[in-house]
Amino acid sequence: MTIEHRLHARCGGGHVHAVESSLGAQGRPFPFASSPRNYERSRPFVIDRLSLNLVLDIPNKSVVGKATLEVSRVDPDAETLTLDAVAFHIESVRVDNRAAVYEYDGNSISIQVGKKGTAKSVAISYRATPRRGLYFLEPDEHVPNRPRQVWSQCQEEDARHFIPCHDKPHVKMRTEFNVLVPKGWYALSNGALVSRKDEKGGTRFHWRFNEPHPSYLMTLAAGEFSEITDKAGKVPLSYLVPKGREADAKRTFARTKEMIRHFGEVLGVPYPWNRYAQIVVSDFIFGGMENTTATTLYEHVLLDPRAEIDVTSDDLIAHELAHQWFGDLVTCRDWSEGWLNEGFATHFEHVWREKHLGRDEYDYGIKVDLDSYLGEAHGRYRRPIVCVDYDSALDLFDRHLYEKGGLVLHTLRAELGSDLFFKGVQLYLKRHAKSIVETRDLLRALEEVSGRSLGKAFDQGVYRAGHAEIEVSVSYGDGVLSVQAKQTQSTGDNVPAVFEVPLVLDIAERRGVRRVVLQVTQKTETFAVPCSERPKFVVVDPEMRILGDVNVKAPADMLRAQTKLAPTARGRWLAVDALSSSDDTLTIECLSSRVADEKEFWGVRCNAAEALGKIRNRACETVLLKHAGTKHPKVRRAVHAALGRFRTSQSAEVLKKYALSDKSYLVQAEAARSLGKTKQALGFEPLVELLDRASWADVIAGGAIDGLAQSRDERALPHLFARAKYGHPQRARRAAILALPKIATDKKTREFLEEQLDDGDPIVRMDVVRALDELGDVKSRGPLRARLNVDLDARVRRRIREALRDIGADSKKGTDDLRQELEKLDTAHRDLKSRVLSLEAKLHTKRKK
Repeated sequence: MTIEHRLHARCGGGHVHAVESSLGAQGRPFPFASSPRNYERSRPFVIDRLSLNLVLDIPNKSVVGKATLEVSRVDPDAETLTLDAVAFHIESVRVDNRAAVYEYDGNSISIQVGKKGTAKSVAISYRATPRRGLYFLEPDEHVPNRPRQVWSQCQEEDARHFIPCHDKPHVKMRTEFNVLVPKGWYALSNGALVSRKDEKGGTRFHWRFNEPHPSYLMTLAAGEFSEITDKAGKVPLSYLVPKGREADAKRTFARTKEMIRHFGEVLGVPYPWNRYAQIVVSDFIFGGMENTTATTLYEHVLLDPRAEIDVTSDDLIAHELAHQWFGDLVTCRDWSEGWLNEGFATHFEHVWREKHLGRDEYDYGIKVDLDSYLGEAHGRYRRPIVCVDYDSALDLFDRHLYEKGGLVLHTLRAELGSDLFFKGVQLYLKRHAKSIVETRDLLRALEEVSGRSLGKAFDQGVYRAGHAEIEVSVSYGDGVLSVQAKQTQSTGDNVPAVFEVPLVLDIAERRGVRRVVLQVTQKTETFAVPCSERPKFVVVDPEMRILGDVNVKAPADMLRAQTKLAPTARGRWLAVDALSSSDDTLTIECLSSRVADEKEFWGVRCNAAEALGKIRNRACETVLLKHAGTKHPKVRRAVHAALGRFRTSQSAEVLKKYALSDKSYLVQAEAARSLGKTKQALGFEPLVELLDRASWADVIAGGAIDGLAQSRDERALPHLFARAKYGHPQRARRAAILALPKIATDKKTREFLEEQLDDGDPIVRMDVVRALDELGDVKSRGPLRARLNVDLDARVRRRIREALRDIGADSKKGTDDLRQELEKLDTAHRDLKSRVLSLEAKLHTKRKK
């Protein structure tokens, strides 16, 4: 288990707890057989300005609007302006203040504008009851505390549900929102607040943004909020949060000012807009959305004092802030190029961590992203980052776009050095400011400042699927360090047989650490590096220049020395990871010393705890029990996660104690999860007790539910069914839904899950689909197909199609049962081996005497 720093969902994709299927991904293509190839839409006209006059009809969840668009002709022969508009009741369309001829098919309006003149003014009066794009919240009998709010989410192409527009990222326009909301409400949009006036029927807010941006970055958020103001240099800041959460807001957003300053310095481009607002709304369908000048965030971004012990919202705040440059200032030409938005935003989470917490934290964040990407690549599919074969643009917002995109940038930065890399990024930003970009624009900027050819790096990392999977073996003899590199990746659609990668070695010798850079260009290669003495240790790929799986085999004494003496935390945890397949006494002592060292970087200690859990003998359990109360909360969490591998009453008793009373929400949640994994009867009642324990983002309830699922105790079913129903907090519901098929596979469970397919929350529906997929009952195919035909959320549709492809493909339950039996046998084997090692040690001691 990697102890993640990223605990938040983000924009578009990457929701937490998105555990992927373990089915073989390499045989499964990303596009379906029917997926179209998508190309950029024609732009016979460009929109220079969109002015919107909007009245919110709260009771009917509708809008009454008038949109005025100033358009310029690009194609001299074009006579028809086509705008996206879904399910509108159109009252009138006028061109240059004259009634116009138009056709409307329910999805787009085709307006005859004639051939005369290069500029036109088009006014559309309409009503709409949007099912996407604009969301109306209100309390109900099951959720009486839900606030009344209205907020938009236009990415990727949902502005069309309440605003007539060219709903693609390649058209940028100036925008103006004039909105009437109920009195007592605040309405936020892009740009500057021109006026705020009370009038009959409510309060009118007039916002104007005089810089070009695409439709997906338009925003409207309205409700009752407290406003906190600040400044970052000359940039006005505002934080709009639910009333009563002001102290949490100040705590959560405290470092926004420093982020703005640091990003501007690193990029050589100051924050590019007139202001920056962050508004926290309820039930938001993503973690955040980087609307130009006005980011929307979900409620879990706010931290109470106890959550702040080991939770940070800096990653989400930094991600959405970085988009103000990457996505907002320079915008991907088409969604297939979306990594230029999301990859940079993901990388800048780590840029901020490096500034705020240091290089070791940066490196561990990169490790977390690599693990996350590899989980998807080994679980769901592998695809090129730039990909034009998809059903919906939202299909692309996955771990390839975010994590792998950010990792490509990291490897480029490691290869070029930070100075050259950011010099190239600065050129890229300045050259294309307020315009649209594609991957070759970044490639050319980096090549221009560095003088290096980067075509191969971009081809392998961005345009090809998959990644290098390399086994590296290190040995020493006769004055030579032998290094063998063997690539083991399976080739498939668009996956190269061989990746050409740098293999960097840091060789620790008596005089210091010597760096050697080798180039791997073949499937199997052996290198001979002259060494006058046997190295103390060798760190392989110390900066992570290889984007992929790198498995190292080296003499155990070198690895043990590396865990203590490597100059970077990354070097030390790489050795810890490599030792996790050994179970000799010296290795266990070495790993134990890493867990115990409170001066060691927490990530190394966490990986050492995980390694002890993998080795899983009695000596390892003893060490972990000794450190169950270690001071650092992340290390404590890792120790508890590792203890879940031991099915003993001793581990269960300790986990029970911390599950019920630790001062950290996350440690309590992890202890509860592991308590269930021990499958000890004493864990059931405490886990049930924790189901109603309040915590940040309901993490304790989620951990308890996961623990009950891992226990496989059928007594948990009534509790899980109850908490899987609408009215319970979303994260607890999701955990309960995913837990059900781990315990019950009967008709009742299947039918209950099928009923939840109609839930109003798309995130919940995705998890319902995943639960049905795990259940594997072919009788679910009919309800899944029915939901596929009506669901408006592309993420849900994608999951349904994957489930329909999987269900019936194999005997999932049989596989799961077999896995459980193998785990039991493995535990028994390790226990027996541990006893034999203990006896051998005693005999060795007697012989010495």
